Amino acid sequence: MSMVIASVIFVILLAVAIASFVWSLGGTWPIRNEQLLARAVVGRPGLTRMPRLAAFGVAAASLAVGVVALALADPEAGGVPLSLLGMLCGALLIARGMLGFTAGWRARYPEEPFATLDRSNYSPLALIVGAGFLLLVGLRLIP
Repeated sequence: MSMVIASVIFVILLAVAIASFVWSLGGTWPIRNEQLLARAVVGRPGLTRMPRLAAFGVAAASLAVGVVALALADPEAGGVPLSLLGMLCGALLIARGMLGFTAGWRARYPEEPFATLDRSNYSPLALIVGAGFLLLVGLRLIP
């Protein structure tokens, strides 16, 4: 069961990493232009280009966190430090998911289509992946 959960999490985070890496290189896939991409992915008012360095950072972090998910599937790997890292990853993802539903977040990132995509896709996905991390950590405790 742990390997299935970890694999699903890894595939989701790998997709995020690949897309973010493409954007860090100046690609706009799957959107037709950079301004619309920035509005759909970042949502900050006045932003006309994707922040390439930030996109690269998201790509690297997503890939690293995906590898953590795979490592958590092995109950003997990493011991307590890996479990704590998994709990941190889960907590951060859940916090990000919850933030997406707050008025302060909406005021800071009001651009459409980001605002709608965040409520319908990005925030719920962060909550699900974060819960998956906590489940993986919990499954490590079961002998």
